[in-house]
Amino acid sequence: MTADLFDAESAAPLALEPGAWVLRGFALPRAEALRGALQAVTADAPLRHLVTPGGKPMSVATTNCGALGWVSDRAGYRYTACDPLGGRAWPAMPPSFLALAADAAARAGFGGFAPDACLINRYVPGARLTLHQDRDERRMDQPIVSVSLGLPAVFLWGGPKRSDRARRVPLVHGDVVVWGGPARLHHHGVLPLAEGEHPFMGACRINLTFRCAG
Repeated sequence: MTADLFDAESAAPLALEPGAWVLRGFALPRAEALRGALQAVTADAPLRHLVTPGGKPMSVATTNCGALGWVSDRAGYRYTACDPLGGRAWPAMPPSFLALAADAAARAGFGGFAPDACLINRYVPGARLTLHQDRDERRMDQPIVSVSLGLPAVFLWGGPKRSDRARRVPLVHGDVVVWGGPARLHHHGVLPLAEGEHPFMGACRINLTFRCAG
């Protein structure tokens, strides 16, 4: 492991506002372990395009690991203990995932973070995520930890109201965003992914989002 990787993990967090931080390059030293764990999870619970309650397919493909998984269909948004595709429990959250999430949260000032859900999103060029709040979780006292792997993206960071002006935050491979406390219910999203090829993930971006859902 090279010195620049250690430096990336120990770099000072970038404050978006109270309770919200960008940790530049924080996941880089663990990227290979994350990729191996990700491959095992998606082999057990394949990525799929969910539909919104209105019946529209999402441009982002998703799956989950952990005790709970986030799903969307015509019945609404919710967490389930089993994968609707096969009725089995979601894959267990890999130790490398848990360790990164806890360490990133602690780096941003949220000690003791122990997520029970990891939503995995795959973005291909053109895929996007509209402004929204993460409000389906029971533990609003716990932060959200969001890890970027692969192609760069533009993260939209808004405010408590959907009409609040959103800040554009460029994210690259290895960056981690953490938000909680007074920023826990701020709106956020992702602009349409630009065309590209990344040596780590190919022509896509993977986002790991850790939450305390139950």
